[in-house]
Amino acid sequence: MDLLEIAGRKFHSRLFIGTGKYSSPEKMADAIAAGDAALVTVALRRVDLSGAETAKADPLLSRIDASRVTIVPNTSGARTAEEAVRIARLARAAGGFDWVKLELTPDPTHLLPDPVETLKAAEILAKEGFRVLPYINADPVLAKRLEEAGTAAVMPLAAPIGTNLGLRTKDMLQIIIANSSVPVVVDAGLGLPSHAAEAIEMGADCVLVNTAIAAAKDPVKMARAFALAVKAAELARDAGPRAPAPAMAAVASSPAEGLMF
Repeated sequence: MDLLEIAGRKFHSRLFIGTGKYSSPEKMADAIAAGDAALVTVALRRVDLSGAETAKADPLLSRIDASRVTIVPNTSGARTAEEAVRIARLARAAGGFDWVKLELTPDPTHLLPDPVETLKAAEILAKEGFRVLPYINADPVLAKRLEEAGTAAVMPLAAPIGTNLGLRTKDMLQIIIANSSVPVVVDAGLGLPSHAAEAIEMGADCVLVNTAIAAAKDPVKMARAFALAVKAAELARDAGPRAPAPAMAAVASSPAEGLMF
């Protein structure tokens, strides 16, 4: 199987994991390891970037093996392009991060991303050399505009963030996947390993999961379950599934020729 590649960087897994909502940093680290995550996103407002040895000093980042996992700060909490750009620049200046998950959610009730402000911030950050991973509604037109602006990938939601509802935007996701020239990471709303598998089977390059793992009774087991589901879906996709037969026409699995009776 081919490795996932985003902005020239190769990832060993197509499962990315968020770091919020865990009961402890230790539980978070155990889940990341169990899920064999290739990339984790961290809300910058939850990280102490005041020290020179950030990854070693911060209580959250110190639990993550940066030699195996790519750490990407996100702009969670930003409501405008200006706020998001300021957060990204702070992450680069204080921690050396040039990858950023761009999140702009002005409505605190539904946490839906602002398309206008997201595009504005993405254009600025891409020109400044950031590898931008924008969290967006499942909007094919916006996804293409962001790609043209120079983003490293697009991250359309499957359902509102934290809802665990699954692939409620499937039709739009399929259009985005079919027309995208950059990797598509399905982000937000996935609640079960089967949801992640379906996203990979339909052609998504990767999935990002947080709440479904962090809020599970056993986050470590759930992370492992998501990892297995993503890997199984990737294998199935590479195997070349047979196209479905017409609904009213059954096809025998054993040939009729050569039967003894």
